[in-house]
Amino acid sequence: MVAVVALLALPLAPGDDGGAGPADAASAVMVLYCAVRLLRDRRRPLTPVAGVVLGLPVAGLAVAAVQASSWPAGLSGLGRYLQVFVLVPAAVLCLIRDRGDFRTLAWSLVGLALWQGAVGVHQYATGTGASYRGEDVRAVGTFGAHDVMGMATVVSLGLVCAVGVALGRTTAVRERVAAAVCVPALLLPLALSFSRGAWIATAVTCTAQLLLAGVRRALKVASAVIAAGVVLMGGFGAGTAMLQERMESITQVTDAPDQSVVDRYSLWAAAAGIWREHPLTGVGLKSFPEYRDGHASAALSSGSDTEGAGATFRRQPLLSPHNMYLLVLAEQGLAGLLALLGSWLALLVCAVRRLLHTRGPGLDCALVACGLLVWQLTDFAYADIGGPSTVLTAVCFGLAAWWALAFAPRDSRAPSDPVRARAEGALAR
Repeated sequence: MVAVVALLALPLAPGDDGGAGPADAASAVMVLYCAVRLLRDRRRPLTPVAGVVLGLPVAGLAVAAVQASSWPAGLSGLGRYLQVFVLVPAAVLCLIRDRGDFRTLAWSLVGLALWQGAVGVHQYATGTGASYRGEDVRAVGTFGAHDVMGMATVVSLGLVCAVGVALGRTTAVRERVAAAVCVPALLLPLALSFSRGAWIATAVTCTAQLLLAGVRRALKVASAVIAAGVVLMGGFGAGTAMLQERMESITQVTDAPDQSVVDRYSLWAAAAGIWREHPLTGVGLKSFPEYRDGHASAALSSGSDTEGAGATFRRQPLLSPHNMYLLVLAEQGLAGLLALLGSWLALLVCAVRRLLHTRGPGLDCALVACGLLVWQLTDFAYADIGGPSTVLTAVCFGLAAWWALAFAPRDSRAPSDPVRARAEGALAR
């Protein structure tokens, strides 16, 4: 599982179109290993509830794959959705043994975020990042200019994990201190990513984590984070104006939207129009580009300009609505959206319910799991799956599923209870 995360640290070749990469191959090996192990041990892999929650999207995906414009596109889309929302999360759920494994995987996300963030800060400082307003200053890490959201996603998820560990009361003091140090260190590359969607999702998630950890602690930590943000912003120099302009643009999405916002509104309207014509089952997986132009307004541009970070100028086509909910609605219809959304909401409800009953061991795991899930569901309002970093979405759903659906998680540092262990073993059998 850690290898899947670690392989995302490898640099991508300039001009790479973001297809399956080493991390996706590692996730396939992980799923295969999990299946072989389960067959060898002859044990039931999932509880009935976990099987229903994780398997709920399969029916809608199968129908949408059949209705795709071509069989290759349908099979490719089906494989991608199954990888991200069913197979990899189920494998992570089955392979994590205890809270020690959970924390190891969470720290691997923090480590990846620190690496990608360091590369991004270097890109900003040396003017070797992706192009933004005519300057090569946008931090994109090793993902390149064709995937400007990749580094922002990785850093945001690492930041959410660090906040969750830092707020946990039962982890070792040095572990909480290390996580607290990582939080301001990751705020800088997140700011330099110029990703408004990642900023919003991270702010919503960290606020939720703080409130779930206690209102009094939330006020103290929020004050410290604001003070650190002021200090970091003061050290940006010329970059402060760019960041301030980018932040102000969040509140101007209706009054004076820039072209990227106009394009997004046009794509959202096109997805809604496609759904209205095919309300129940949609137009099929990976069929949005074929129907887009027939429903988009004249304000939609032909694509977005990408350049910098080692890549030459390229006009990147807009092949999705950049909203996961609208993408599912257009391609899978109301049936597919209800299946996927039902699975995600069931995970969230189960995870939060277990968190509310956790005040001792495992609070850090609870905050990390719920935080990752809240971040994904918030970010899906501004983004969808696609690109090398998508495999991290699958890992995050797996971490959330383990906390929400696994049998009574144990802490590897806690003394074993033979009676409880035998009872859990009998229940598993």
